[in-house]
Amino acid sequence: MTPDPSVPELSVAFARIQGMFLSRQHATTAVDQLAEVARAMISSAVGAGATLLDDSGRARSTGATDALTAAADALQYELGDGPCLSAWATAAVVRIDDTADEIRWPQWCATAHAQGIRSVLSTPLVHGDRRVGAMKVYAGEPGAFTAEDEGTLGLLAGAVAVLVGCAQPTDAPHRLSASVQSALADRQEVGVAVGVLMERHGTDVQEARAALLAEAVLQDRPLAHVARQTLARPADREG
Repeated sequence: MTPDPSVPELSVAFARIQGMFLSRQHATTAVDQLAEVARAMISSAVGAGATLLDDSGRARSTGATDALTAAADALQYELGDGPCLSAWATAAVVRIDDTADEIRWPQWCATAHAQGIRSVLSTPLVHGDRRVGAMKVYAGEPGAFTAEDEGTLGLLAGAVAVLVGCAQPTDAPHRLSASVQSALADRQEVGVAVGVLMERHGTDVQEARAALLAEAVLQDRPLAHVARQTLARPADREG
């Protein structure tokens, strides 16, 4: 039987985790490194990361390996909908073989597709009886991820779940609930900015949202920040 070529790499990754426990490094540092491991081990992945809670209890990307991953994740948080949030909510693996024809998250998929994301694989982070987040990889080609990739991501996600679960405060669910109003405010601001771009440039909603996401990627800033910039910028006047 031919040995699985990923086994040595996984051994190295888990050896790193043990060292992190021994040296008491912050859990987010470990997640950063394991996201890089995921991108390196899953050959078709162009980006990887994890969706966790930040210090205010809001969903955010940790260990995003690139600006596109961070912005694509931020769009999910602004919409309150998307494959990684669904993986977290349902504690089930979520897979998109092609954002071009995926119907479950039409707004997110249309914008992600415009930015070159075609395939998504996201697996939940479960620690004990708690769902603490999700880990994901993105690819630029349709049908990019295999069953072996799903197994690899699942192994890495198991390690991340332990790290995050041990470090996450016990009041995290309450903090997440308390953050809903703030998240809704951000969503409203992004929605208004999309409407402004549609009016200024005569585009449809998907083109306007894609333009906003592209600017967030370019600036490497949160989507809500770029939305506020858009609203603060006066419309170009002719003549």
